[in-house]
Amino acid sequence: MSHDAGDLVRSLRLAAAVAPLLLATGATAQGLTEQQQFARGIYQELVEINTTTATGDTQKAAEAMGARLRAAGFPEADVHVFSPAPHKGNLVARLHGSGARKPILLVAHIDVVPANREDWTVDPFKLTEQDGYFYGRGSSDDKYMASAFITNLIRYKKEGYKPDRDIIVALETDEEILDANALGMQWLIKNHRDLIDAEFALNEGGGVGLKNGKAIRNSVQTSEKVSVGYQLTVKDRGGHSSLPRKDNAIYRLAEGLVRLSKYDFPMNLNETTRIYFTKTAETESKENADDIRAILAPQPDPAALARLSDKPGYNAQLRTTCVATMLEGGHAINALPQLASAKVNCRILPGEPVDGVQAAIERVLADKQIEVTPTGKAVLSPPSPLNEEIMGSIEKLSKEFWPDAAIVPVMSTGATDGSYLRNAGIPTYGHSGLGADVDDNRNHGKDERVLVKSFYEGEEYLYRLVKMLAGGK
Repeated sequence: MSHDAGDLVRSLRLAAAVAPLLLATGATAQGLTEQQQFARGIYQELVEINTTTATGDTQKAAEAMGARLRAAGFPEADVHVFSPAPHKGNLVARLHGSGARKPILLVAHIDVVPANREDWTVDPFKLTEQDGYFYGRGSSDDKYMASAFITNLIRYKKEGYKPDRDIIVALETDEEILDANALGMQWLIKNHRDLIDAEFALNEGGGVGLKNGKAIRNSVQTSEKVSVGYQLTVKDRGGHSSLPRKDNAIYRLAEGLVRLSKYDFPMNLNETTRIYFTKTAETESKENADDIRAILAPQPDPAALARLSDKPGYNAQLRTTCVATMLEGGHAINALPQLASAKVNCRILPGEPVDGVQAAIERVLADKQIEVTPTGKAVLSPPSPLNEEIMGSIEKLSKEFWPDAAIVPVMSTGATDGSYLRNAGIPTYGHSGLGADVDDNRNHGKDERVLVKSFYEGEEYLYRLVKMLAGGK
């Protein structure tokens, strides 16, 4: 074989070896930097591991990210993959700093809610890039943050970065199930608190709100509502369906649920939500802004409150909410029901007594035959303080990325495992740097997606923010 022929063969072999990698990252088509290609590869690997909480494999995902870190030079002693049960996995990894300050903890969950292929326009467990978006289950909740933290930890290592404090990354399972027996953050706190002990943590819960493509706010989640479930049960003696009576268990339960559906808990603003509404009024339409200012007045305007309460996003910030989510009744088509039951999910404002919510439900149902029973234990946690160093760093860096975006403290209406960290004495701030349209939240829904531009922008933002907070050089 001639020298030229040998070079040609070697070139063809190299091209054949590299082509799948380029195809996987989309590097040639998108003109990505080497760092962006790397970030996309980790993101794709995570999204394409099915980590559905009940049936998926978070252990596989944790091990895959652990392998990435070891390949980048992290020693075994600094990369821990725990499997509390089959197919359940948590990862805790550490980049050592000088130790001048207490560590920072970066938290993301790797489990996801179910996604049925027939419901989606794309395969939910393949990272699909189209129309300027990344599609995939967990693409935003929460594999964006998980992949960003792993990507950036490796980037710090390659740079030889020596922070003033250790940087700890914890990827956890079971965040989505809201169960006292979950094997994620609760398990880590109980069994490996020493590995995750930190001055404060960054977690999901606050992102960059976009309106018509423009960033209007950069949110910092400092507190979250308390999720509590209740079982509503009506029992009856039943009988033959040919001899109906007025005291039907299904009717009785249904009438109580209708009364509950029409009830609004009182408006109750706390420090975080009052600041949230004040900031939001600066970027809202005149009609909404006027209504917001009217409810912030010493004597809130009832009509303005009613109009804002009709908007689910605002309503959830204004008050405790309870909603029926599951219903079951009867045992045969030709028999009067002996049992009818419903499940109600309440999201209680921090600081409001849980017992008071159950008492309110019983009062609104107005039927002593409807038994109300809590289905789980409430996890109460104090709000994280508005730390000047953290908020100041966010304010400064945010202006470089999104100059017109207001920094807005928020209360999450959904629950995260940040509540367990706060109770363990680790103040936690939900802050992702991920931009998304304020009217297009697809978390837990069909065709979950992330703007491609926002993915790369957010990953870079978190890289720089963590450096600011960790100090050193």
